[in-house]
Amino acid sequence: MTTPTHGDAQLYFEDFAAGQVYPGQVRHLDAAAFRTFADLTGDAHPIHYDADYARQTRFGAPVAHGLLVAAVGALGATALSPRLEASMVAFLEQGMRFLAPVLEGDTIQTAFEVESTRPSRDGSRGIVRFIVRVNNGAGTCVAEGFHAYLLRCRPPAG
Repeated sequence: MTTPTHGDAQLYFEDFAAGQVYPGQVRHLDAAAFRTFADLTGDAHPIHYDADYARQTRFGAPVAHGLLVAAVGALGATALSPRLEASMVAFLEQGMRFLAPVLEGDTIQTAFEVESTRPSRDGSRGIVRFIVRVNNGAGTCVAEGFHAYLLRCRPPAG
């Protein structure tokens, strides 16, 4: 079995076994990430980047936009193909379950988990889950989500 690499165009079920887990690095959300995201997307609401404004709100600190959480969680966080990452960002932006606001200093931990490698009629042989969990400074989970993805069998050579 091989370890998936970020540059792979596609991941195939033959490279994995059920139960394998590839944890991603822990990433910290800081003020620079909030501001960069606001600049890139044009989301100019000050709750995302203006600390003085945010202190006056009920949150008391800048709050992360859902897409920022999804992008930081998915892009390059684990060894995934670019195709997989693109679907993760799109799904997690809409499907993250935020239990509390995501604030500066919170951390994101991701994992790529192989759930199964069973044959099926359409050629899909494996199911992987991409899991994102956001913890606050006290280690309490404040957001979570996962995206299931079907792995296909490697096409015949030639």
